[in-house]
Amino acid sequence: MASLNVGNLGEYLREQRRNAQLSLRQLADAAGVSNPYLSQIERGLRKPSAEILQQLAKALRISAETLYVQAGILDEREREELETRAVILADPSINERQKQVLLQIYESFRKENATDAEADVTTDAPADGPRTADGSDAGTSPS
Repeated sequence: MASLNVGNLGEYLREQRRNAQLSLRQLADAAGVSNPYLSQIERGLRKPSAEILQQLAKALRISAETLYVQAGILDEREREELETRAVILADPSINERQKQVLLQIYESFRKENATDAEADVTTDAPADGPRTADGSDAGTSPS
């Protein structure tokens, strides 16, 4: 897990607050935190907990995972995976069984791709063609 990136988090929160056209006091009230505490977070002086970040995200109507990534609590790839799962689970057009099946398929594809990526990294095969058992190029005779 990465260390908290408090300065960038504060800047990001301030930007989101301004985009939502909320004053510091309005966001603090909506998130259930004190005005001075929120000010310290925005200035990079405080490290908010995941729970506080979740409350701020809800008040700003943004994804909590986005704030976790900004704070260095969550990796970008993990955030994307969580958001994908959340979208599947929130889809009202499919039933619970279908959601579970879809999540299982999604997870199997992720595992397969991770395995393929590992195999690509560990394979010593040359990109220009096959080799024989003695390491020479296939189709040519050793000198």
